[in-house]
Amino acid sequence: MALVPQLIGAARGVTARSLMQLPRPVLARLAGSPVVVDGRTLDPEMQLLLRLQRLAGPAAETVAISRGRKIIRASSRLAGGNQPIGAVTDRTIDGPGGPLGLRFYTPRGLSGQAPALLFFHGGGWIYGDLESHDATCRFLAEEAQVRVVAVDYRLAPEAPFPAAVDDAMAAWAWVVEHAQGLGIDPDRIAVGGDSAGGNLAAVVAQQATRAGGPAPAFQLLIYPATDFLETAPSRLTYADGFFLTKAFMDLAEENYLVGGEDRSDPRLSPLHGDVSGVAPAYVVTAGFDPLLDEGNAYADKLRAAGVPVEHVCEDGLIHGFINMVAIGRTAPKAARRAATALQRGLTTPHR
Repeated sequence: MALVPQLIGAARGVTARSLMQLPRPVLARLAGSPVVVDGRTLDPEMQLLLRLQRLAGPAAETVAISRGRKIIRASSRLAGGNQPIGAVTDRTIDGPGGPLGLRFYTPRGLSGQAPALLFFHGGGWIYGDLESHDATCRFLAEEAQVRVVAVDYRLAPEAPFPAAVDDAMAAWAWVVEHAQGLGIDPDRIAVGGDSAGGNLAAVVAQQATRAGGPAPAFQLLIYPATDFLETAPSRLTYADGFFLTKAFMDLAEENYLVGGEDRSDPRLSPLHGDVSGVAPAYVVTAGFDPLLDEGNAYADKLRAAGVPVEHVCEDGLIHGFINMVAIGRTAPKAARRAATALQRGLTTPHR
């Protein structure tokens, strides 16, 4: 009987992928009347996926966190598909709280010293792992032709703030120290991630720069969470119905923060940190995302500090599109643009 849910999930994944390949006019009719907010039109593929999501079962934030983690992992696997890759290797290093898992992705045809991306997965600091973002990391490695190192940092509520930050910094230090033995060019290491992972990537870039040691050469920030202090308007505009919900964000915050933290602490809210001298960045936001405004604000802050920034808002997309590399046309194109920016940003050493 345990196989039945797996078969149902696989069938839903095949159905979603098949529907997304229909001609755009047909797909638009299935999606329903256009959704327009603040002058932006929700992409029909995203609109149809949201309709399918409502039929797929409970959302992760409506069940116990342990079950929600399984839901996130399964849905990400369906949306990511089977992405080809040259090689994948897991290893464990000594982390601040015990063993810290890393996963290494080598794209096909790549040998010798090469640029790399240290990647932190999203999931609100309570969900996500190496499996939930496996397809995303494979995609980025192959499309950008860089080595990718994914970090399995500790999650709340078992390990609340600052455990994830401590693990992220430890992973950064270890990869830099062992770069040459890993086939990585130490002068061309980027940090990146989506949502909570984008938060951690921005934090690592700031903290490494402030420490005066080796710092990232580039930042790939995918709809990053940047502000625990203020509630931006987009958090209210898109609070429900666009995949990332207020209930999800509230649950994440309740578990990641244990109380008494300074919400302006740059390790929590990089929007309130010192960004002078940090690495050039590609900041991508989604038009129908509660995190839209704070992602935009972080790009503006970097630019105001003289940091080279390429900011792209994928107007018709929703939070989570970086996991949809096997679904439809629109999300994979946006993910490919991010990979191209990563490759471009690591072409020339910045230090």
